[in-house]
Amino acid sequence: MKITVMTTDEQIITLEVDRNESVENLKALLEIESRVPFQQQQLLHNGKEMKNFETLSGLGVADGDLVMMVSNTSSMSSSNEVLNPDGSAVNPAAFQQQIRNNSDLMAQLFQNDPELAQLIIGNDLNKLQDVLRKRYSQRSELRWQQEEEMALLDADPFDVEAQKKIEAAIRQKGIDENWAAALEHNPEAFARVVMLYVDMEVNGVPIKAFVDSGAQSTIISKSCAERLGLLRLLDQRYKGIAHGVGQSEILGRIHVAPIKIGNNFYPCSFVVLDSPNMEFLFGLDMLRKHQCTIDLKDNVLRVGGGEVAVPFLPEKDIPRHFLDEEKQLQEASSSGTGSRGSSRAAADRSNMPTPSGGQSSGSAHAGLTHGPEFEAKIVKLVELGFSREAVIQALKFFDGNEEQAAAYLFGG
Repeated sequence: MKITVMTTDEQIITLEVDRNESVENLKALLEIESRVPFQQQQLLHNGKEMKNFETLSGLGVADGDLVMMVSNTSSMSSSNEVLNPDGSAVNPAAFQQQIRNNSDLMAQLFQNDPELAQLIIGNDLNKLQDVLRKRYSQRSELRWQQEEEMALLDADPFDVEAQKKIEAAIRQKGIDENWAAALEHNPEAFARVVMLYVDMEVNGVPIKAFVDSGAQSTIISKSCAERLGLLRLLDQRYKGIAHGVGQSEILGRIHVAPIKIGNNFYPCSFVVLDSPNMEFLFGLDMLRKHQCTIDLKDNVLRVGGGEVAVPFLPEKDIPRHFLDEEKQLQEASSSGTGSRGSSRAAADRSNMPTPSGGQSSGSAHAGLTHGPEFEAKIVKLVELGFSREAVIQALKFFDGNEEQAAAYLFGG
């Protein structure tokens, strides 16, 4: 249950305690929270003094009740001080040993503040002092916020600035409640999401493939293509610049090479980028061609309509440099592209190169994929039996080149 303790200096402390907790243990907890030594505390509930040997349930203390703490300052002396003004312990070793010797208090700490509990049973006194200072700082900030809220309640209702602060405080309270609800009901939202990788073989060489349904094309880096023995098949007529988060040079295209997923072989084509951050990305074009399903329930990639199922790799099996986001961001700032930028760049067909080797620009592309002429090409290809959506995608893929779009559609 939760109880609120108010001190004589108007400090408000909220504690989570057991109904059968003793008053003695409650005072030990309050010694940590309030910096008032155990011997100087006098607790009152409904005007009645709470004795050390009594229990909270025996005194009728219920969930949400208020307990008053009176500090007996007459017996205060410098030798009895437990905590410094900054919240750290005067004698950290003695403080640590005192808490260790109280099994009930340790149980409470493990339940309510496991980080502090681990430091109490550990040997790092410097870190213990740091955490005590941190807890004191947090309590001071909370106390300041509470005092400010109390002051706002008494503010002039016609004071515009005061009303703005009240509005901000109400909004922040809603945010904090939403955050607390998310921690309780959706804690995984605060964890880092590991991207989807699977084991494949490309041209007979094992590789960790990044599965990304958000990228239209399957991408391979120049260094990876060279390592796999595929760079000799590079068609440089498909040179260009891919724009995404930053930009990366498109070196060309490898039209077909065998990939092995599970025990089956599949033909695959690649866009080759001059990007150090992403070795191999299995994009939407091949996912659709080979009827793949990203099955997150069973955590597998199903290929060929389900004939093959390969598991997504756990984090421990993914190379560290694939997961080093900070390193990739640093590389992105120096090279002008990032791993996600490369994948999205391939997906941005408004910047794909023309087969003649020229580089498309945004303004040049606009004339090829809009207007009556573009609509006429759509109508002509739709009459051949393809869906309008597929036709538009193919035309944009080839910068409005009707013949290449048709060949692509027939080949798919």
